[in-house]
Amino acid sequence: MTNIPNIFASLVFGDEVMQSRLPKNVYIVLKNTIKSGEHLTLDIANVVAEAMKNWAIDKGATHFTHWFQPMTGVTAEKHDSFISPDGNGKIIMEFSGKELIKGEPDASSFPSGGLRATFEARGYTAWDPTSFAFIKDDTLCIPTIFCAYNGSALDKKTPLLKSMEVLNKQAMRVLRALGDEETTRVNTTVGPEQEYFLIDQKMFEKRPDLMFTGRTLLGARPPKGQELDDHYFGILKKRVSEYMKDLDTELWKLGILSKTKHNEVAPAQHELAPIFTTTNIATDHNQLTMEFMKSVAAKHGLTCLLHEKPFSGVNGSGKHNNWSLSTDKGENLLEPGKTPYNNTRFLLFFTAIIRAVDEHQDLLRLSVASAGNDHRLGNFEAPPAILSIFIGDELNAIYTALEQDTLYKDKLNTLIHVGPPALPHFIRDTTDRNRTSPFAFTGNKFEFRMLGSSFSISGPNIILNTIVADVLKEFADELEKCDNVPIKVHNLIVDNYKLHKRIVFNGNNYSNDWIEEAEKRNLLNLRTTVDVLPYFVLKENIDLFVRNDVFTECEVVSRCEILYENYIKTIQIEALTLIDMVKKEINYAVLNTQKELAEIIKTKIDIGLNVNTEKKLLEKIAALFTCSFAKLEDLENAVIDNKSMTNLVQQAIHCRDRVLICMLDLRGVVDELETMISSKIWPFPSYSELLFSVK
Repeated sequence: MTNIPNIFASLVFGDEVMQSRLPKNVYIVLKNTIKSGEHLTLDIANVVAEAMKNWAIDKGATHFTHWFQPMTGVTAEKHDSFISPDGNGKIIMEFSGKELIKGEPDASSFPSGGLRATFEARGYTAWDPTSFAFIKDDTLCIPTIFCAYNGSALDKKTPLLKSMEVLNKQAMRVLRALGDEETTRVNTTVGPEQEYFLIDQKMFEKRPDLMFTGRTLLGARPPKGQELDDHYFGILKKRVSEYMKDLDTELWKLGILSKTKHNEVAPAQHELAPIFTTTNIATDHNQLTMEFMKSVAAKHGLTCLLHEKPFSGVNGSGKHNNWSLSTDKGENLLEPGKTPYNNTRFLLFFTAIIRAVDEHQDLLRLSVASAGNDHRLGNFEAPPAILSIFIGDELNAIYTALEQDTLYKDKLNTLIHVGPPALPHFIRDTTDRNRTSPFAFTGNKFEFRMLGSSFSISGPNIILNTIVADVLKEFADELEKCDNVPIKVHNLIVDNYKLHKRIVFNGNNYSNDWIEEAEKRNLLNLRTTVDVLPYFVLKENIDLFVRNDVFTECEVVSRCEILYENYIKTIQIEALTLIDMVKKEINYAVLNTQKELAEIIKTKIDIGLNVNTEKKLLEKIAALFTCSFAKLEDLENAVIDNKSMTNLVQQAIHCRDRVLICMLDLRGVVDELETMISSKIWPFPSYSELLFSVK
């Protein structure tokens, strides 16, 4: 049985390890660096590096790496051993402060969106002391940022740290204006719930589409999917349970607060949820979680799928980004308290968030845009591509009272009686939950539910932090120059809610009625990645990032270019994979079926039997085969046309409006063929086998 307290964070160079291995004065300096950003001198770094190396070697590490998060969506690492020649044919184990602080990976080989030319290779990684080093695969991993020779950010971590800092700065100004002289820092905290699919590895290896794209490009629907709702919270299958236990253990060793695990709605779909932690740490942890989900699955003969829509016709996988604001005193600024009507601090911050989401719907939608997530949003329990906020009945009533200048009456505590006297009675919450809302307040945090399962959470949190900080800055400016703070706070709450309440919606976001209502409210409905990308480089959005020192104009433009390139390349890879599967496998399966049927017909005719049914079947398959061949040619031509284009915007539009449509048309015909051809001849595992193969 796992002793969790003993193994938890055992592979992390955390606070307890630092206290025991560092001289007291060095530990204090390092803690001040982590807390307040004080500069770390090289002599201090040398002492930290020596202690870090000795600890890592004691844990079996032989190498070190600067672990960073380039704009690929995954992490990167280059491993160097600790060995150094001693001049006598032997080696010593060395690791210097210089090696700890800075590395020099090739910056031209990572996505840069034009920030780096191919011949301009130099880039830098720089230690992020706010995130603890850890050991993975016998390697000391040092979390770092990644930038170009000219200082431009080439990663997802640098702007995240900047956005956290600007939010801290503006939130502190608001708190000081409200009379809080004790708080010294405000942090954003995140708990990302991670959805995923588990399928048998042998099945996965027989599906080129899953191997190359992460999703099934072909596949007829199985007789049973999620119609009976019997998988959600169901009993864990033995292999899945063993996998989850091992995954928890590996994550706990890395100090990752893995808390909840359960079956999700779709067959073979599951979820893992951690406890909240500071956003940059949560981002690091989620990247590690996704990595270990895959590596641990392989040890169990399973494959973990993190694509947003690996299977058509059942739920896709999201990542719910639970976001909040906390002070260094442990106070949650989004905690309403027992009397939220009188909690002006809470209402002021809450109103700032309402305004930020309304004013920057485009950027929040952009933060969750990808080719994969386009298949998920608006389908099967995923929120639509329209931003709205759920605030619940109680807060809705409070804002109405404030807006109308009427007295708000607290709701009476209502006891829930659930049956026999022996069962407990408990107080009902003042508001229900809304699982259809893309941005829902859930008691003391906001749950941003539009993220795709494969996403790095850095992007959405960069946007959230920046847009909220920008509103708080305006609030702070108003409060600092006013004579009567309580009246100004009241007016800020009421006036801003009146202007931005169109974004508040407590109803069913899945209904068509809401789409019509959202249009009446002039809310954006940016259905695809191609629809939303142009908003990134609007002047007002570039100005937002520049004035808050989160991105430079060049960094915004470069990231927009990378998003276009990723979208185009994703669709192109999918199209080429589908073409390959049909030409090399499906066509011959159909031809073999036709041959078998023709032979059966000839044999039955020779012995005088009626062959009308067999002829009809053969004719139907032949007609579908002819149609699929024509659709295949259409797709091939669409891909050729797309590759001949040089303008990224035109390419992306062509991918969405022609290549994807051709893929869907071809799939429709091939999926119908699958229902008519023997599974012994069909070359790929069916949906039934994929979704129900894990016992």
